[in-house]
Amino acid sequence: MSDSDGAPRIPAKAGTDAEHGQTKRAEISRGLVARIALAFGGLAAALVVVFAVLIVAVLGLRDRSLEARHSQQVIATANGLQTLVIDFETGLRGYVITSDPKYLQPWQRAQHQYRREIAKLIALTTNDPKQQRAAIEIKQAVDSYLRDFSVSFIRFLQRNSSAAAEVSVAALRVDTIRHRFTGFLSAEESRGTSLDRRARKTARLAVVIGGIGLGSALVFLLAAAFYLRRAVARPVQFVAGAAERVAAGDLSARLPTEGPGEVGQLERSFNAMADSLQRSRDDLEERNRRLAESERLKTDLVSNVSHELRTPLASILGFSDLMLKRDVPPEDRRRYLEVIRSESARLATLLNDLLDLQRQELGVLELVVEEFDLNELLEVQVTLYSAQSGVHEVSFRPSPDPVIVSGDPDRLAQVIGNLLSNAIKYSPDGGDVDVTASLIRGEAWVWVRDRGLGIPREHHARVFTKFFRGDAARKRAISGTGLGLVLARQIVEAHGGTIGFDSEYAKGSTFWIRIPAVAADSVPAADDRAKARHRM
Repeated sequence: MSDSDGAPRIPAKAGTDAEHGQTKRAEISRGLVARIALAFGGLAAALVVVFAVLIVAVLGLRDRSLEARHSQQVIATANGLQTLVIDFETGLRGYVITSDPKYLQPWQRAQHQYRREIAKLIALTTNDPKQQRAAIEIKQAVDSYLRDFSVSFIRFLQRNSSAAAEVSVAALRVDTIRHRFTGFLSAEESRGTSLDRRARKTARLAVVIGGIGLGSALVFLLAAAFYLRRAVARPVQFVAGAAERVAAGDLSARLPTEGPGEVGQLERSFNAMADSLQRSRDDLEERNRRLAESERLKTDLVSNVSHELRTPLASILGFSDLMLKRDVPPEDRRRYLEVIRSESARLATLLNDLLDLQRQELGVLELVVEEFDLNELLEVQVTLYSAQSGVHEVSFRPSPDPVIVSGDPDRLAQVIGNLLSNAIKYSPDGGDVDVTASLIRGEAWVWVRDRGLGIPREHHARVFTKFFRGDAARKRAISGTGLGLVLARQIVEAHGGTIGFDSEYAKGSTFWIRIPAVAADSVPAADDRAKARHRM
C-alpha cells in the first residue's frame, strides 16, 4: 500500500506499537533505578540511625576497653621486668657456679633491656600515681641491686675468677625485689578486674542498643539484598564461583564465553587472566625447582671442597711446622718436602678444576690447538699414573697406526688423567687398568677399563653431573670433588667428540672417548705442524 506520490506508507498501528515499546522500556529502566534508589535510601536511613546510636555506645566501650587493655599492658610489662630480674639472678648464679662467661649472657641481655622496660612501666603508670610510685620503688630497688651488688660482684669475679666457687649462692637472692613486683602486680590485677567488669557492662549495653537498631535495619537489608541478587548478581554468579576456585589455587577454572555484552567480555578477560596465572605459576615452580637444585649443588660444592682442602692443608701445615721446629735429617727433610709438594699439587689441581668449571660455565674455556699423535699422549699418561700405585697394573695397548688429532694436548691429557685417576681410585683393592687406543673410520677412540667397584645402574644418569660422586666414594672415603668427569665431558665436546661409559656394579667400568682424527694424507711433517690458538 502506498500514497499517491508513490512513497511507502507506514501503518499507523505499527508506529504506535514502536513508540509504546520505547516508552515501556524507559519506564522499566526508570522503575529499576527508582527501586534500587529506594532500597538503598531506606537502608541508608536505617543505618544512619543505627550507627548514630552505636557510635555513642562504642565510644564508651572503647574507653573501657582501652583502660582494660592499658592495665593488661602494665601487667605484661611488669611481668617482663620481673623476668629480666630473674635473668639477672640466673646469669649471676650460673657464672658464680661455673666461672664460664657464657652463663652471663642472660644477665647481659637483661641489662640491655632493663632500662627501656622500666622506663616503659613508669610511663604506663602515669595515670595512676600510686602504681607509678610503686614502679619507681621497683626501679630504685633494681638499680640498687645492680649498682651496689650485681655489677660490682661480677667485676670482682672477673678479676678473681678463682674465688667464684667459694662465694655463697644464697647472697644472690633478690626476694625483696620480687615482693615488690608481687605487690605491684596484685594491685594492677585488681584494678584490671574492675576495669574489665565495667567494660563488660558497657559491652552488654552496646549489644542491646545495636541489636535493636540492627533489627530495624534488617528488614530493609534483606529486601534490598534479595532484589539486588535477582536483578544484578545472578549474571555474574559463574564468575564468582570460578574466582573462588582460582583463589583456592585451582587455576584450571574457566568460564563459558557465550555471555552477552560486558558479561561475555568479563568471561573472556577472566579466562585470559587464569591462563596468565597458570603460566606464571608454572614458571615460578620451575624457577623454584632450579633454585632448589642450585642450592643443593652449592651445598655439595662447599662440603666436597672443604673436605678436599682439609687433608692437604693439614699435611702441608704439619710437615712445614715440623721442619721449622725441629732439626730434621736431610733424608727426612727431602721426604717431607716431597709430601708438601704432592699435597700442594693436589690443592692446585682442585683449584684448577674449580677455575675450569667457572670458565666452562662462562663459555671461555681455552684450547691451544695443534696436531699430535694421541698414542704418544696416552703413553706418557700411562707412565705417569703407573708410578702412583703399587697395587695396580696400568697397561697400554696403542693403535697400530698413528692416531693424529687436532686439539689441545694439555686438555686431552687432563681428560685421560682424570679417567686413569678414577680407575685407580675406584679399584681400591688393586688390579689391572687397561688403556686402549684405536683409529676407526676417521675417528680416534680411547678406552680406559678397570675391574673395580663399578657404578650401580640407578646412578648411570648422574655420572656426568656436577659434584656427583656416588655412594662408594662416601662409604670408602675416596677423595674427589665430583667435577672431573663434568670437565672431561666439556673438554671432549669442545673438541667435537663424545665421552661415555659402560659399567656393571662390583665388576668394573669402561670409560671411552671418541674425537675426530686428522686424515693421514693431510698430516704435515712433525717439525712443520702449525699451532692455532682459539678461544672456545
